[in-house]
Amino acid sequence: MTAVSTSAAPTSTNSTVAPDAAPAHKADPLLTAPILPTLLRFALPNMAAMLSTALAAIAETTYVGSFGVSSLAAMALVFPMIMLQQMMSAGAMGGGVSSAVSRALGGGDTERASALAVHAMWIGLSAGAAYMVLMLAFGPTIYAMLGGSGEALTQAVAYSNVAFVGSLGVWLTNTFASVVRGSGNMKVPSVTFLAISVAQVLIGGALGLGWGSFPRWGMPGVAAGQVIAYGAGAVFLYFYLTSSRSRIKLATSTTPVKKELLRDILKVGALACISPLQTVLTILILTRLVAQFGTDALAGYGIGTRLEFLLVPIAFAVGVASVPLVGMAIGAGKIARARRVAWIAAAMTTVILGLLGLLLAIAPDLWTTLFTVDARVVSSAAVYFRWAGPAYGLFGLGLCLYFSSLGAGKVGGPVLAGTLRLAVVAIGGWMLAAAKAPPWTIFALVALGMAAYGLAMVVAVRATRWGVER
Repeated sequence: MTAVSTSAAPTSTNSTVAPDAAPAHKADPLLTAPILPTLLRFALPNMAAMLSTALAAIAETTYVGSFGVSSLAAMALVFPMIMLQQMMSAGAMGGGVSSAVSRALGGGDTERASALAVHAMWIGLSAGAAYMVLMLAFGPTIYAMLGGSGEALTQAVAYSNVAFVGSLGVWLTNTFASVVRGSGNMKVPSVTFLAISVAQVLIGGALGLGWGSFPRWGMPGVAAGQVIAYGAGAVFLYFYLTSSRSRIKLATSTTPVKKELLRDILKVGALACISPLQTVLTILILTRLVAQFGTDALAGYGIGTRLEFLLVPIAFAVGVASVPLVGMAIGAGKIARARRVAWIAAAMTTVILGLLGLLLAIAPDLWTTLFTVDARVVSSAAVYFRWAGPAYGLFGLGLCLYFSSLGAGKVGGPVLAGTLRLAVVAIGGWMLAAAKAPPWTIFALVALGMAAYGLAMVVAVRATRWGVER
């Protein structure tokens, strides 16, 4: 890997490298501390941040639910693209950033880690601008292709046109947070996302619902809460990374752009972006299949998939905690330790999401009635949870191993696992549509795809060589 080869060039002998690298390895607790306590210490702040993010999403959906079923259906159309942006910027490309930074630090090269942070910022700016232009230009077409029409399509476009103006803020916030996490600091990103969530709820509610003297802007007002909150988060993290409190120094004016450093991030992050694209394409296919059963079914499915997308941040909380542990171990040549981190983190995620899935399979109204009391919508969502809920544990297993693979810089396996899930849904969906199957069969297909993904990730991680123990 690039970060490893930089700190320990092939032309150097072991006797030359070891004395220089050893002090850095001994000084860094991420290379020596017990794995489970360290994972828990890292994951808990992330859990708090992701819980706040989930609550913000719940509050936002509650606001939208008060506008009516058409607005809920509109969110079902837009939400996959919102979460695609989050998964690409925070999970895929963000994982590539954290992986590169942590591998550099594991090899004892702090200067390289700081240079990587600057290159990550340029990547984040470019990707955010591209995503904004793409969604503003083609958003209405995408929602129409998904089956949106009438008032649902109108509301979807109204929300989308505001939400994606803030793409730069979302990408920069997640990029800067990934840099900080890669250095082993989970507290600052967690506190930042907690503040972003609170701001999003308050601003979105004030502008969307017209609290007090604020205007009632409806769907665009709810979207504005996210835009303003993430913009402020990006500014805060930028100044943190340029301050003396940060282990990684963001020195944009003195760091020239180097293709090799861009490649170190993109060889993991760009390839990893295929996985969230596969995930969202899977959801879009299923959304199109459900749309044929009408607005009530689409709204119910949208509530269900909103939780599925929130499973990603829950898995993210544990998975992203594993990235610096895995990355630094890989950079230091501690391959066996890196693998132990991956399996322990995966077990934690499987238990958490598995229990959540079983709870909702038994009592789906605990989630559904947060957003609507419409009997037909509630019924549709209940059928979804009874089929998909039991598979959440395997889905979480796969997601966490995905993040650990990012830390190791090995993303081929996760892409293949995502391809398998997409194939199961695409082929199965085509067969069900041709047979004019009832809605419950589509939800059963959701569960099958999740299970296939989790099991395929286990096989991929076991079969992939992560490096040579040093």
